[in-house]
Amino acid sequence: MPGALRTPAAFDVESFRAAGRRVVLREVGEPTVVLGSTQSISVVDADHALRRGVTVVRRRSGGGAVLLLPGEQVWADLWVPRTDPLWSAEPRASALVAGEWWARALRASHGGGGSELLAVHRGASVPAPGSDVVCFAGVGPGEVSWGGRKLVGLAQWRSREGVLVHGCAYRRWDARLLVEILRVAPEARLGLSKALRDAAVGLEELGAGGWGHDALLDALLDALEEPPSWEVVRA
Repeated sequence: MPGALRTPAAFDVESFRAAGRRVVLREVGEPTVVLGSTQSISVVDADHALRRGVTVVRRRSGGGAVLLLPGEQVWADLWVPRTDPLWSAEPRASALVAGEWWARALRASHGGGGSELLAVHRGASVPAPGSDVVCFAGVGPGEVSWGGRKLVGLAQWRSREGVLVHGCAYRRWDARLLVEILRVAPEARLGLSKALRDAAVGLEELGAGGWGHDALLDALLDALEEPPSWEVVRA
C-alpha cells in the first residue's frame, strides 16, 4: 500500500465549497474500506485487503473505518453552506441536523411498528470496544440508533464555506470482512468481532417492518427542510 492513500471522487470535498444546499445519494462500484482523515494506514492489512479484492481509500472527514459494498448500504451526503440558516458553528449542532433528517426519513419509510425505538444521539461521543478504529463500534452526536444499536453512522467535514456530513446505514450489518482485513492481534480479533456484532444493526434486520432501499432514498429527499431548495445529485 502506498504511503499516502488516495481520496476518490466520492470524497472530494473541494466540489462542495461553492455549492448551495446539496444532498448526494451515492453508490459504490467495488468493495471499499474508507479510513477517517486521521487514521493511520497501518490499521489495515493491505496485502489481505488486496487478496480479498477490497480497495482502501481515505476520506477528509473524521472518525473510524467504514466498509462499503455495492448495493449494501444507503449512503447520503448533506452539504450546508455557511450562509444557510441550517449552518451552525457548533459541530454537534450540524450533526444533529443530519441525524434528525435521517430519523424523519426512517420513520416515514418504515413499513411496520417500532419506530419509537429510533433515537438520535444528542450527547458527546460514547467510546466502546473498537470505536477507535471502526466507525460503527461507538456512537457520536447526531447518529441514529435502533433499540440501542447504531443504525446510521455520520462523519463530518467543516470548512469556512460550510459543513459536509456523510451518512450511512447498512442494509445488513456484518462486520466480519472489515475485521478480517484490519490489522488486529489474533487474541483480540474474536472480542472485536463480538463487540461489533452487537454494536450496530442493519435496515433489513428489523423484521417484517424493515426499510426498503429505494423507499428510504425517496423518504430522505422528502424529509429535507424545504425540499425544493436542495440540489439533488445521484452518484
